[in-house]
Amino acid sequence: MKVLAVPIAFNEEKKIGRVLDRFPPNVVDAIAVVDDASTDGTPQVICEKGAIHLRHERQSGAGAAIRTAIRYAREQGYDVIVILAGNDKDRPAEIPRLVEPIVNEGYDFVQGSRYLPGGDFGNMPLYRQLATRFVHPLLFSLAARRRVTDSTNGFRAIRLSLFDDPRIDIDQDWLDKYELEPYILFKAIRLGYRFKEVPVTKIYPPKELGYTKMKPFTGWWSILRPIIYLGLGLKK
Repeated sequence: MKVLAVPIAFNEEKKIGRVLDRFPPNVVDAIAVVDDASTDGTPQVICEKGAIHLRHERQSGAGAAIRTAIRYAREQGYDVIVILAGNDKDRPAEIPRLVEPIVNEGYDFVQGSRYLPGGDFGNMPLYRQLATRFVHPLLFSLAARRRVTDSTNGFRAIRLSLFDDPRIDIDQDWLDKYELEPYILFKAIRLGYRFKEVPVTKIYPPKELGYTKMKPFTGWWSILRPIIYLGLGLKK
């Protein structure tokens, strides 16, 4: 199987180079960075490191960036896509943990979990632990009817044939921000695709380098509303 890894980046000049440097040789077939209209030196760093540069001309959101990555991967004939953060939260050396269940065991969607034994989340603030370890996973698990320990973790691998299913519509306008990630996870589980979680590391960068770009209220509504919309049948 051909595997494409895709970090998602917006104004990550200080961190995207480190992300790309962390990739061990031959861990994937190619690396493409989706640059969501960065205004700093992110594009130059991507090119200097030799990764494929997929650029948005206007900022569109994380979901739109992941949609671009999926389209590119399918057009280029890849079988598996690995999504990871462009701000150095994830560890590319752990990609085989995500990919091997797809390649060797027939899984369709493998989700990284910092909360399984063997995972790590560093010195994450308590409020963020509560939200990502308890609140969102509990609500998501109830709606999806399957226990998930880390439903907000964007480090995951997906078999691209999943998107041949017309019941998974990633082109809806309301999925442009953070909604797309829980949307795909929810649909994969509810539609009966083979899913599992594996332990991964997710360590947020120091605050002086930019801890996160997610805004407290709008960002959390963005990842919560797919649960509500899909759970109540308000969206497809």
